[in-house]
Parts: sequence; C-alpha cells; structure tokens
Amino acid sequence: MIKALIIDDEVTGLETLRIALEMYCPEVAIAGTFSTPHSGLQAIKLLEPDLVFLDIQMPQMSGFDVLQQAAPINFDVIFVSAHDQYAIKAIKFSALDYLLKPVDVDELIHAVNKVKGRMDNKSTPFQYQSVLNNIQLNHGRIERLAVPSLEGIDFYNTDEIIYCQADGSYTNIILKNGLQVLVTKNLKDFESMLSESGFCRVHHSYLINLRHVKKYIKGDGGYVILSENHHVDISRRKKEEFLSLLNKL
Repeated sequence: MIKALIIDDEVTGLETLRIALEMYCPEVAIAGTFSTPHSGLQAIKLLEPDLVFLDIQMPQMSGFDVLQQAAPINFDVIFVSAHDQYAIKAIKFSALDYLLKPVDVDELIHAVNKVKGRMDNKSTPFQYQSVLNNIQLNHGRIERLAVPSLEGIDFYNTDEIIYCQADGSYTNIILKNGLQVLVTKNLKDFESMLSESGFCRVHHSYLINLRHVKKYIKGDGGYVILSENHHVDISRRKKEEFLSLLNKL
C-alpha cells in the first residue's frame, strides 16, 4: 500500500480527490487530509508518507514552500493546480507529475501508477530540488537553470548559454568558453522553460539566447552570428517573431 496525504486549501477539491482515490486507486491508503499548508507540513514530518498530493497555490505558503520546509524529500509528490502556467512548466521540465483541477480520473490513475513504478527510484529527491530551483524567478526571468541528471542536478547560468541545439530527443547546450553539454531533454522542453527569459526558437533545431546575438544577416530567413562566432540559421516562418523579440531587447 502507498501511504498518502492530501494537502489542499480548497475543501471541495480535497474531498473530491479523496473520494476519487478511494474509488479508483485502492492501492493508495489516505493517512490524512489537510486544508492548510502548515498542518500538512506537520503531518509530513510526523506521518512520513510515501506520497503527497500537494496543491501549488495556497494562502501563506505555496506547495513549493511546503516542500522547501519538508526537506529532505524522501516521498513522492503529485502536484495539483487549477492554473499557474509557469509552475507547471517547471514541474514538467523536472519530469514530475501534476494534475489540473478538476482532476480527471484517468489522469489520476496514470499518475498513481507512475508513482508505483518509481517507488525505489533514488533520483526522485533530486528532481524535486530541480523544480524548486527552477521555480525561483528574478522578475519573471530564470537566471540559473537546474537540469535533473543521472547523478543529481546540473546547474547552468542562463547568461552563459549561447544557444541550444536539438539532437533527436536530446539537446546540446552550447555554453561560453567553448563548452558543450548533451542533456537528456528535448529542445521543446528548453523552449518551454526559457522562452520568457530572453530565448527564442528560431529554427526547428535551434533555441538561441537573444543576449548573445551579435549580428543578423538578411536573407530568405537569414542567419545570426552569436557570441564566439557561432552561426545559426533563422527559418522563414520564425524570422518575423525573431526580429520582433530582438527589437524589444
């Protein structure tokens, strides 16, 4: 059995989720439901659950605040949210589970099954640390990107990323000083995380850091010269968007 807690300040949502778990997920034993983040945090420390269903947006403390204070995180989390687009991007980037309200039963069952499959996965705490780092914005902009890896978490200052290049389901991160790193994330994941932090998808294979653009050369789509003399093509359909963003810098 999976010992679980539900933490959600919306009582209706909390009860709906509890009933759905009892009806469709018999492998989950609900050890308690909590309508305030403070009581939920105390319960995590006292009851040592295997799984926590955690609302993201709550008064006084967010779900991420709860996780920060519950560290070390030795339990699984399924995030629950009615909105908060950026938080969901960060959660997806760290390969973690979330449910949108109102909770869909099929998605709930799928998320619980994923938890069952990774109960012994020791990398999970690193994934939660990754999402906690990526959720910390400076005026809406990521300054340090936390990428989960097999060994733990790799950190990259976004100012040092010149561009990202697709490599199948992987991504090459091209950094200043000639460094290059292959990451087990696809380019769309990076686009989702970095599009509001000065990065632009200029081609199906390239996501560039606009702060590293040194020169734009006109053409059908044209191309840019980036820091350290990197040349990147601009696709025709991305040209207008790229020039618009460039003019805003």
